[in-house]
Amino acid sequence: MDACIGRPAGSRIRLDCVFTAYVTIAIVTIVANAVAAIADLAKARFVLANMAEVGVPRPWLVPLGILKGAGAAGLLIGLLGLRPLGVAAGVGLVLFFTGALVTHVRARVFHNIAVPGTYFALAAASTVLALAAR
Repeated sequence: MDACIGRPAGSRIRLDCVFTAYVTIAIVTIVANAVAAIADLAKARFVLANMAEVGVPRPWLVPLGILKGAGAAGLLIGLLGLRPLGVAAGVGLVLFFTGALVTHVRARVFHNIAVPGTYFALAAASTVLALAAR
């Protein structure tokens, strides 16, 4: 179970563990953002309520959903072999969710700030692991 712990930094096992972490986190990030994009594009009630609460104009819903979907697609393409596109998609999602966090703070809506915070953390982890995995 602890094949990654206690191994020299340059060992093949250590690199395999980083790659495994990258694949796992990337898949979770892809699925999470794809589901969020679908909810946005379907104009789910909870999405509309959250947008109204933080002051995001309703006409922004579809473009925001498209951005989330593009981020998920870019991460998937990166996972399938075009790593620079995956890194770019990860950076884009980090910036996207930075904006979401700032929007929540500016609106003083903290009861659900963990949601964009989780998406931010997933995007950041996917990006860092994509850079670290070889």
